[in-house]
Parts: sequence; structure tokens; C-alpha cells
Amino acid sequence: MFRRIEPGTPEQSPTVSFEGRQIAFRPGDSLAAALLAAGISALRQSPVDASPRAPYCMMGVCFECLVEIDGRQNQQACLTPAQDGMVVHRQTGARQLP
Repeated sequence: MFRRIEPGTPEQSPTVSFEGRQIAFRPGDSLAAALLAAGISALRQSPVDASPRAPYCMMGVCFECLVEIDGRQNQQACLTPAQDGMVVHRQTGARQLP
């Protein structure tokens, strides 16, 4: 289980929306770190068997943390700094092009 060394989140923390849930984070957090600290580990589903996938390497090598950020798919949560007001959704496969 992922947890912070220093527990708690400062008052008036910025937030991101993940699947409609407001997640407070600390300035400087990556999106993956903010979600893991909030108890959210499954960020996407495997395209092969729909099994849940979670951040693994936290340095951009494994691509297990792909999410949709503000409507853009295939964004690496571990390399993306969390920003106040982001709207994030689980990656559920590629969107069909018109």
C-alpha cells in the first residue's frame, strides 16, 4: 500500500477531479502520487483482459499509469504534475476517431 511519510494534506489544498471525485494533493505531487496517496491505485484497464493496472515504475518507463487528462488520452500520470482543476478519467481503451 502506498502512503505518505508525512501524513495529512494541508488545508486549502488544490484538487483534481478523478472519476468525479475531488482529490486534494500537495504542490509538487505528480498526478500518480496524488492519486496513490488518496488510495486510488487502478488507473486503467489492460486492453487484453480488462484487468486493473496501477502505476509501477513512477518514472515513465512502464506506461502502466496511462490516464485521460482534460480529454486527452494516453497521458502518463507519473510524469504529469498535478494541477488544480484537472479532470482525470481512467484509461479504458482507445477512443474511436470520427
